[in-house]
Amino acid sequence: MTPVTALSVASEIYPLIKTGGLADVAGALPSALLRHGITMRTLVPGYPAVMAGIESALPVHSFSMLFGGPARLLTAHKGNLELLVLDAPHLYNRPGSPYSAPDGKDWPDNAYRFAALARTAAEIGQGLVPSFVPDLVHAHDWQAGLTAAYLRYSGKPSPATVFTVHNLAFQGQFPRELLATLGLPPGAFSVDGVEYYGSIGYMKAGLQLSDRITTVSPAYALEIQGPEAGMGLDGLLRQRSAQLTGILNGIDEAVWNPATDKRITATYDLATLSARAANTRSVRELFDLSPDPDRLLLGVISRLSWQKGLDLLLEALPVLRAERIQLALLGAGDPDLEARFKAAAEAYPGEIGVMIGYDEDLAHLIQAGADALLVPSRFEPCGLTQLCALRYGAVPVVARVGGLSDTVVDANEMAIAAGVATGVQFSPVTGDMLSAALGKTRALFADRAAWQALQRNGMSADVSWRNPAQHYAQLYRSLLASRPRSNA
Repeated sequence: MTPVTALSVASEIYPLIKTGGLADVAGALPSALLRHGITMRTLVPGYPAVMAGIESALPVHSFSMLFGGPARLLTAHKGNLELLVLDAPHLYNRPGSPYSAPDGKDWPDNAYRFAALARTAAEIGQGLVPSFVPDLVHAHDWQAGLTAAYLRYSGKPSPATVFTVHNLAFQGQFPRELLATLGLPPGAFSVDGVEYYGSIGYMKAGLQLSDRITTVSPAYALEIQGPEAGMGLDGLLRQRSAQLTGILNGIDEAVWNPATDKRITATYDLATLSARAANTRSVRELFDLSPDPDRLLLGVISRLSWQKGLDLLLEALPVLRAERIQLALLGAGDPDLEARFKAAAEAYPGEIGVMIGYDEDLAHLIQAGADALLVPSRFEPCGLTQLCALRYGAVPVVARVGGLSDTVVDANEMAIAAGVATGVQFSPVTGDMLSAALGKTRALFADRAAWQALQRNGMSADVSWRNPAQHYAQLYRSLLASRPRSNA
């Protein structure tokens, strides 16, 4: 097996900085690839949380001026993660999330913050760090989308490139007037380059200029080639369909393991499933829900947004109450949805509990204690929440879209008879169909033997990185075989 070195470029990485599934993927994939002979380092911005969390940091390069100020490139570790950290205080040393200020508004210099990340990635790919010259650069989402552009327009020999779409809805579009400031030539602003409806498109650049494109589930790879899910990029994706592959995400089984999880009240596995009840009691206590084990406890761990379909859950509250289903919701996002869920919790104490925000410990406990886990997304590239639910015996109730449809086997009559059902799917994604799915879920819960079969099937499913890592390794090697590295 010929060794391969790869540079991953990501705007967040677990456990240092996380706002969503991208961080989990960036944090888990490098370790999973090792068994396939692939050594991966990850370039991440030096946000305060990253700088505080890294170990054994050493400078390997200095930039006298990088989009407005000096910067350093550091090699560092976090556990078994091999990192390259772009320490640029003028770009990253600030409060708020990686993408927005504490007031929730995007940082006005995001074009430069993530151009700096991409340009540094390109320079690493072309030998900036002599001890690490990657065969391949793997860029994630719009924040790393310009990586392929900097490589393409540099005129220098470059490594192979892979670009992964985690969510096509977030595209990174900026004024065309920034082109020269970003260090891109006039010729880059074309339909075959970074131009996107008169703007500079970071996502578009990654899709147009990378050697291969992946997204995080086979179903989503098909969906985004159509106008409804294509977000204006479906034509380009159809044009490049031969270079587009859907590879399901996995989850880190060391982090998400109910048998060893220190974040939950009681650990358990398939042989000790009854111990799970202690976690259910803890969730009810934390969310001030009545202690009634005969009521189905429905968990939600989600960003509160139109994409995630949480407005449909508000529509379905009468059905939820009629079916005597309790709700424990952890999430944040749209202020109107936050206010409406808080109002529902106040109106129906003991039945609906809501915590606004995100808490990793509580997310683990909900997975370990909820009877079912709801993901009613209107579109979902992959979704990790339902994978964690399967692992923890929380029966997923999901919309039949994207990665949700790829990972949950609907409990229809044939699937139940064959002993392969793992959850409940519904389609189309409407309030009425969600209500019907909740009724179906409550009926399944009433048959405890059937319900335990769903739990056991889910807990037995392989939701690890084993298969995805093998697919990525095959993709990398086939790409390198067809495109011998030109910077050797």
